[in-house]
Amino acid sequence: MERLQADEHRNEKSSDDGAGSNVIAKAATLMRVVANAGTRAGGVTTATAARHAGIPRPTAHRILMLLAHEGLLERDESSARWLLGPELQLLGVQSASRHDVTRKAREILDQLSRETGEDAMLYARRGSEVVCTASEEGSFPLRSHKVVEGTRFPLGVGSGGLAVLAHIPRTEMETYLSSLQLQTIYGPAHSAAAIRKRIAETRANGYSFNPGLLASNSFGVGAAVFDNLGSPAYALCLTGVEDRFTQRRVATLGRLALEAAHRLSKRIAG
Repeated sequence: MERLQADEHRNEKSSDDGAGSNVIAKAATLMRVVANAGTRAGGVTTATAARHAGIPRPTAHRILMLLAHEGLLERDESSARWLLGPELQLLGVQSASRHDVTRKAREILDQLSRETGEDAMLYARRGSEVVCTASEEGSFPLRSHKVVEGTRFPLGVGSGGLAVLAHIPRTEMETYLSSLQLQTIYGPAHSAAAIRKRIAETRANGYSFNPGLLASNSFGVGAAVFDNLGSPAYALCLTGVEDRFTQRRVATLGRLALEAAHRLSKRIAG
C-alpha cells in the first residue's frame, strides 16, 4: 500500500511538473509573439497572439493577464493591444552585463555601414530564432525593407538566420529542418531542400546570401559570430537594395561581413 501511494505521489508530481513547464513555455511563446508583432504594429490583440502562438484564445487571454499582473506585459486599453511591460526593461538592465554583446558590436556595425553604405545589423540567436539586437543605417539614400531592432526570424530565414543555422552541429540542424515547414509561411524558397542548398553555399563561401527571399528588393549577406564556447551565437549582416548587390559586390560585402564577424568573435572571447 505504501509503495502504491508513493508511486501515485510521484505520478502526480510528474504531472504537475509537466503542466507547469507547459504553462511556462506558452507564456514565453506569447511574450515573443508580443515582442515581434509589437515592434511592427504597435501591439498585438489577444486573438492574433493566440493564433501565432498556437494556443486557444481563452488560454492565451488568461496567460496574458497573468503576465500583465507581473508587469511583464501591459494592455493598451484604447486599442486592446498587448505590449511589452516595464518590468522587462528592469530585468534587461540586470541581464545586459552578462549577455549584451551590443556594446562590443557598435563600433564594428558603424564601420561596416560607413564603409559599404548599407544597413548593418547584429542578430542574436535565441533558441530556434534570431533577433535583431542592434543596427546602423547606411548612407545610401535608397532604403530596402527596414528591419527594426527586436524583429525575429526563424533559423534559416534571412541572411542572419541562415548564417547561424549553417554553423550549428549537423545533427541539430537536421532535427530542426525536419521538425518545421518554413515554406508554409515564407514560401517554397524556404523548403528544407532549398535551405540545405543555401547552407552548403554559406559554408563554402563563409557568408550567407539572401537574394530578396523575404522582400523582393531587399538583399543581404551575413556572417556567423561565435561565442567563447565556439557556438554560432550571433550574426553580422549587411542589407540593401537589389541594384547594389551585384555578383561581384556580393562577394566584397560578404568578405567584409566575414572579417567583421571574426573581429567581433575575438572581442567576445576576450
